[in-house]
Amino acid sequence: MVPGGAHTYAKGEDQYPAGMAPVIERGHGARVWDVDGNSYVEYGSGLRSVSLGHAHPRVVEAASRQLDLGSNFVRPSAIEADAAAKFLATVPTAEMVKFAKNGSDVTTAAIRLARAATGRQTVALCRDQPFFSTDDWFIGTTAMNAGIPRQELVVTFPYGDLDAVSTLFEAREIACVVLEAATYGDPPEGYLQGLRDLCTFHGVVLIFDEMITGFRWSEAGAQGLYGVTPDLSAFGKALGNGFAVSALAGRRELMELGGLRDSRERVFLLSTTHGAETHSLAAAMAVMDVYVEEGITERLHILGARLAAGVREVATYEGVGEHVLVRGRPSNLVFATLDAEGTPSQEYRTLFMRQLISAGVLGPSFVVSSALTDADIEQTLKAVRQACVVYRQALDAGDPAEWLGGRPVKPVFRRFA
Repeated sequence: MVPGGAHTYAKGEDQYPAGMAPVIERGHGARVWDVDGNSYVEYGSGLRSVSLGHAHPRVVEAASRQLDLGSNFVRPSAIEADAAAKFLATVPTAEMVKFAKNGSDVTTAAIRLARAATGRQTVALCRDQPFFSTDDWFIGTTAMNAGIPRQELVVTFPYGDLDAVSTLFEAREIACVVLEAATYGDPPEGYLQGLRDLCTFHGVVLIFDEMITGFRWSEAGAQGLYGVTPDLSAFGKALGNGFAVSALAGRRELMELGGLRDSRERVFLLSTTHGAETHSLAAAMAVMDVYVEEGITERLHILGARLAAGVREVATYEGVGEHVLVRGRPSNLVFATLDAEGTPSQEYRTLFMRQLISAGVLGPSFVVSSALTDADIEQTLKAVRQACVVYRQALDAGDPAEWLGGRPVKPVFRRFA
C-alpha cells in the first residue's frame, strides 16, 4: 500500500539484509520491539532524531499536557513566542526563528531568502555531504533525479577546500553556500572562518545545515562549538526527539524579508498549516530544557566514545580491525565495512548488519542516544564480536556470499531499483 514500503527511503527494506527488516511496534529508551516480539538495542533512532531515547518522560508529558489545550488554531498561540524565546536563548547566534515540520522545508526557505536578498540565483552546495532536502534544487543533483528539471542553478564544491569556493565565487554569481559545518570529524583549522570571510567579502549568504550537528555537537549546534556564525541555519531532528519540528534561524535582516515589517519586496518564506502545532513546540521546549539541564551533549559524547573504543578493540582482536571501521564524532558514529582490498563493500555491510540484527542490535549506524545503558553497550559489543568472527571467515574464504542470506543492502541514491 506504500511505495517503497516506508515513508523515508533510509528506512526502506532495501537498507537491511534480506528478510531482516523488522517492523517496529514500540520503543522505550534505547530499545525497540518489533511486531514479532523481538527486542533490539537501537542505534540511529528515528534517523538521528530521537537523541534522548524513545518516550522520554519529560518530552511526552510536555506534549501530552499541551494536547489537552488544543494543537492548532486560526491565530498564533502563546507557546509559539515561548518556543521562539527558548530557541534563541539556546542558539544565541541567531536573531530570529521560524518553525516548520521538516528539514527540507527550512533548508529550502533559507535558499529562497538568500536568492531574494542577493538578487542572485545560483546555489553552491557541498558535494561531499549526503543530503540537504527533498526539494528539486537538491534531489536534481543526485542519481535519483527522474521527474526533476535540470538543476543548472546549483553548483558544487568539495568540503574543506577554500580555494575551490573562491574559484566558484569568481566564476559565478553565487547567492548562497550550503553545507554542514562538520560531518565525521572536526573541520580543517580555519576552514569555517575562512568560508565566513569569503562569503562576507563576496556578499554571499552562508547557510549551515544543522540537522545533525544541532544539539549533537552542542546545544547551539556546530556554530556554537566552532564559534563561526552563519547568516542562516536549519535545525531539526534532535530538536523534537521524534516529534515533527524544525527551525529556520538567522540574522534579522534576512529573516524579516519573510515578515510584515520590511519595506523590501516580500518573500514567501514559510507558511505551513502544521508548522507551529503546539504539542510539537512543547516537545521541543522540553528537549531544550533536558539538554541544558542534564548535559545531554556531553553524555552522548561519553557513550559514543566508549562504544567506538569497544568496537575498535573487538575488531582488532578478531583480526578485522582494518576492515570494520568506526568513524565520526562520538555523538554521531557510523561504521564502514571494507573488503579484502580495503574498498567499501555493500556485501560486507550486509554480512555485518545481519549478524548484529541476529544478536538483537538494530544498527544501520552506531549513532547513540542518551538512553543507552551499560547493558545495552555490552550487548552491542558482544554482537559486534560475533559479527567480526564471521567477517574474518568471509575474508578468509575470499567471498562473503555464503553469509549474506540473499541480496546485499543497497545505497539510497541509485538510478534503478
